[in-house]
This record gives sequence, C-alpha cells and structure tokens, in this order.
Amino acid sequence: MAREHSHPFIPYRPTRYPEAEMAERGRRFYEHLDRRRSVRFFSDEPVPRECVDLAVMAANTAPSGAHQQPWKFIVVGDPETRKRIREAAEIEERQNYEGGRLTPEWREALAHLETTSDKSYLETVPWLVVCFAEKYGVRPDGSRVKHYYVNESVGIACGFFIAALHEMGLSTLTHTPNPMAFLAEICGRPANERPYILFPVGYAAPDAEVPDLVRKPLSEVLG
Repeated sequence: MAREHSHPFIPYRPTRYPEAEMAERGRRFYEHLDRRRSVRFFSDEPVPRECVDLAVMAANTAPSGAHQQPWKFIVVGDPETRKRIREAAEIEERQNYEGGRLTPEWREALAHLETTSDKSYLETVPWLVVCFAEKYGVRPDGSRVKHYYVNESVGIACGFFIAALHEMGLSTLTHTPNPMAFLAEICGRPANERPYILFPVGYAAPDAEVPDLVRKPLSEVLG
C-alpha cells in the first residue's frame, strides 16, 4: 500500500532468518555478551585508533529521541591529558572513599567490588573516551534546540559502545566520578554538554581479575 509522507522515507527490509536460526543467533549473541566484564586492570599495550572510532560509529547507530543524537564522544590519547583526568578523578574519589561522601548503604553496596579511590588505570590505558550528553542543541545563530529523552538516548548509545568494544576484544569500565564537571573543563566542552560516562579503553591486563559475579536469571528479570 502506497503511503504519503511529508518527509523523506526509504524502504526498510531487515534480514529475516528461519526460526531455528533466529534462536541460535540470539543464543550466541547472549553468550558472547555474558562473557563481558567491567575491567579495572588494564594493559598499556597500544590499541589502534580505528577500533575506538568504529566503536563510536556503532554507538552512533543507537536510537534517540526525535533522532537528535544528543551525544558527543571525546577520545583522549595524549598522556598528559590522561594524567590530568586521573588526578582530577582521584580528588573526587578520595572525597567519596576517604572523605565520607559515600553513605554507609553505598559503601555496603560497593563492598563486593572492592573499589577504591585509586584510578591509576586512567593513565595505564591507551585511550580514554568521554561521552558527553547534549542538554540542548545549538543552532548556527546561537539559539537553542530542545532535546528530548537525552538520558535514555545517551544511555543506549553507551551500551552500543560497550558492546562494540567487547566484540573487538577490548575492555572498558563505566566510570562515573561524582561530580564530573572537571571532564568538561579538561576536554574543553561547551556549556550545552555535560559529562555522562568516562570509559577507559584498552586490553585487559594479562593478570587481570574481576569480581566473581553472578547475573540474575531470566526468571528474575523477565516480568
């Protein structure tokens, strides 16, 4: 049936698979993602910049409110800038862990992860990628464009980014130091952008360890 549109539309015919293959593909994808872990022990081995760019390209395919794509991914490879980010992050984290900013409930929730204010991995990894959320857009004349569902949109994009890194054999961590305003300053970002997640990107160290976590079974996450 022919449809009339006020804006450009194009045909979309996604690939369809036999039911048995659908389930097998879904199972392989799940098992692949289930092997992913957040890493805090990284190698300093170089990683091709192309791989980071490809992960950002994958993130940029995420759905977003009104297709406004309210995200910016800033890639930091310069050692001095990575050092500045580490130092600033640790100042905030020391306030959390040693300065009493973490509530007892928060400390209890984090205990099994054994996290500390030491963020030395921010200097070890070859790349830091900072995702910024655009609170609003800016037209060439300086006027603002309202953005919709910013947190939801940027969160989905970051999920795609993580999955793409894992697909390439790279590791990362969703680091969210609080507050994160120092990232906007160090990265020289405009006022309409706020730091969302800081991703260290690299290979896991040969002796890396991760908490022995068990994910919730399907019966607990499927309502």
